[in-house]
Amino acid sequence: MVETDAARVLVAGGGPAGMATALFLIENGVPVLLLERGEGPHADPRAATYHPPTLEMLERSGVTAELHERGIVARSWQYRDRRAGLVAEFDLQILEGDTRYPYRLQCEQHKLVAMMERRVAASPLATILHGVEVVAVTQHAAGVEVAVMHADGRSGRFGGRWLVGADGGRSVVRKSQDIDFRGFTWPERFLVITTTFDFEPLGFAYSSYTMDPEEWTATFKVPGDGSGIWRCVFPTRPEENDDELLDFERAKARLAAFVPESREGRVIHTNLYAVHQRVAATYRRGRVLLAGDAAHVNNPLGGMGLNFGIHDAHSLAECLGRIWRGESDALLDRYDRQRRDVAERYLQAQTISNKKTLEERDPQRRTQQQAEMRAMAADTAAARRYLLRTSMIEGLRAAAMIA
Repeated sequence: MVETDAARVLVAGGGPAGMATALFLIENGVPVLLLERGEGPHADPRAATYHPPTLEMLERSGVTAELHERGIVARSWQYRDRRAGLVAEFDLQILEGDTRYPYRLQCEQHKLVAMMERRVAASPLATILHGVEVVAVTQHAAGVEVAVMHADGRSGRFGGRWLVGADGGRSVVRKSQDIDFRGFTWPERFLVITTTFDFEPLGFAYSSYTMDPEEWTATFKVPGDGSGIWRCVFPTRPEENDDELLDFERAKARLAAFVPESREGRVIHTNLYAVHQRVAATYRRGRVLLAGDAAHVNNPLGGMGLNFGIHDAHSLAECLGRIWRGESDALLDRYDRQRRDVAERYLQAQTISNKKTLEERDPQRRTQQQAEMRAMAADTAAARRYLLRTSMIEGLRAAAMIA
């Protein structure tokens, strides 16, 4: 039996991109049914950085205000060298004329998802079903149907006018439409170590990237359950096995090799994941749309992936809202052109560049890069141009210019 209602949008996936899509859809007056495989937000360490445009997009719902209550404002970020220390610090206040939020805000992803879910669930336009996994998709002239599997083993079907696949990098929705996921997987996996050690007294900004040809590191502070904890991201070698990498004592030794003083802190979590750089060949196939990790994946250096998914959601919900009010569905072709273009030109290019900068092995090139960073940080105009790009403002402006 099909539980069908043509007057709604289906969203597959209740992570940041899916929940943001639902949130922005109800802001645009569009009914939505969100189907999420899990029983709630994943609390393991994931993304935690929000850039200025994302804070602006979440402002209307009140999520931005709540993020400020629960998160950490990072007004600057650093490039460092593992041996020499601070290389350059970029002051985000330079962007005061470009955004209402000239800083990064850091708060764990699962907290953001919970904030959005409370607001979506409170709307009469929205229904959220947990423990429901989309397993197949069928399109027809007037709408789309999804086959689902409930957590208790029951099968079912739901119908709607459009389907947004926000079901992650292994997206069933994307695969159901035979959409290529073009790109590559990095040979090394990334290890995230969460520690109680406070890096700030040693001169680290709340978000810092430390260059080293053998083992670069990214460090950033998140609220945790109290005064704050720190996450440290390290590359791993292919021959290292999972048990060794995830072992707390070995993780503590890895941290101590990076910063000896970190022995004073406790390791409270370790996480290991593969890293990809991929973009879907199209974000639209008829009545099926893609957003978030289902549409693009990238390495986490720069904190762009989650933000980019929310930007997808904001753009897509606006398009669907206009279509709901009678405009042409050609708007969705523009969504595809805009978001896919900036995913390739900005998201992929910037995150790949970030990684290559941190791991540069050529001593002369590394010295040159660091000199360029110091000069750029000291030049207000040059720093602003750079921060417009790394804060994702430039990419959104570029997308808006695409017809």
